[in-house]
Amino acid sequence: MLSSEGITIRHFEQGDMPLLGELYNSVTSRGNAVFWWVGDEENWENVYCAFENGKMVAKGQVEIINIVPPGRSKESRHSIYLNLKTIPEREEDYDLLESMYRTLLLRALELKETLSTAYKTTLCVGNNASEIANTQFFEKEKGFCQYNSLFKMNHTLDHSYTVPELKKEFEFATWMMETPQEEDLYLELEAEVWPETPLGKERLSQFKQNPLWNSMVVREGERVVGSLMVWQEEKSGYIENVFVLEPWRRFGIARYMLSQALNYFRTHGLEEAYLMVLTDNDSALHLYESVGFRLSSEERRYRIELL
Repeated sequence: MLSSEGITIRHFEQGDMPLLGELYNSVTSRGNAVFWWVGDEENWENVYCAFENGKMVAKGQVEIINIVPPGRSKESRHSIYLNLKTIPEREEDYDLLESMYRTLLLRALELKETLSTAYKTTLCVGNNASEIANTQFFEKEKGFCQYNSLFKMNHTLDHSYTVPELKKEFEFATWMMETPQEEDLYLELEAEVWPETPLGKERLSQFKQNPLWNSMVVREGERVVGSLMVWQEEKSGYIENVFVLEPWRRFGIARYMLSQALNYFRTHGLEEAYLMVLTDNDSALHLYESVGFRLSSEERRYRIELL
C-alpha cells in the first residue's frame, strides 16, 4: 500500500467493485477510452487503484501479452502492456499519474523477471486516438514512442453470409488444438507470420478459455495454410490472428475463413462481430472492408524498452 498527500494506492479488492463501476462510467462517458476490466481475482495482484476521500480516482494494471518461445530471432521481444486511467477531471494530474505509473512499473519489472533473459522486453501502452491527455503523459513525461496503430472494425450480423467457394485442393476444418503437440504446431505457424511478437503458449491458453472459442483452418493436404481464431466477448464475436501463409495468399482463403466465422457467430445468436487490424496493413484493411467490416475506432500503441 502506498499513501501520499491524501491518495492511497493499493491492490483492487472485491469490495471495490461499485467504485470501479463508477470509475468506468466516468472514464468511458466521453467516447472510446481503452479501459481494461480487472478480470478474475487471480489477476488482481496486477491491478492497482488510487483512492481519495473514499472515491476511486484512478485504476491501473499490467499484463504480459507476448512471451517469446526459445529459438526465435534475437530481434523478438517479450511484451508487457499497462493500462492507466483517471477520472476525467484528473487527466492532467501528473502527480497522481506518476504515483500510479511508478507502482505499475515496479510490478512490470517483477513480471519481467519471470521471462527468459534471452530476449529483451518492451513495456507498452495503448490508447484511443482521442485520449490526448493520457497519451501526452506517456510520451512527454515517460518517453514512450508510438510504434503502430490498430483499427477496430465492426460487422453487424443481420443476415447469413454466402461462403465463397474454396478451391478443391483446399479443405476447411475447425481445430480445437486439444493436445500440447497441436498447440506447438499452431504456435510455430503463427510465429512464421509474426516473428517479432509471437503469441506464446500462455497467451494461447488464455484465448482458449474464452466463451465460444474455436479456431478455423484451411489445409492443403496435411499442411495448415491459413487460420483464424474466434470467441465471444460480452455480446459480440471477436476474430483474432487471421493469417494465410505467403505461398497460399490470393486464393480467397482469408475471405472464406472470415465468412465462416461470421456465420459461426450468427449461429450462436450474436448480433455483431469485430476485429483489430494494424493501420499500415492495407491489404488486410481492404479485405475486411470487402466482407462488410467498417472502421469504428483507432488505438495508438506506444512503447519503451523495459530495462
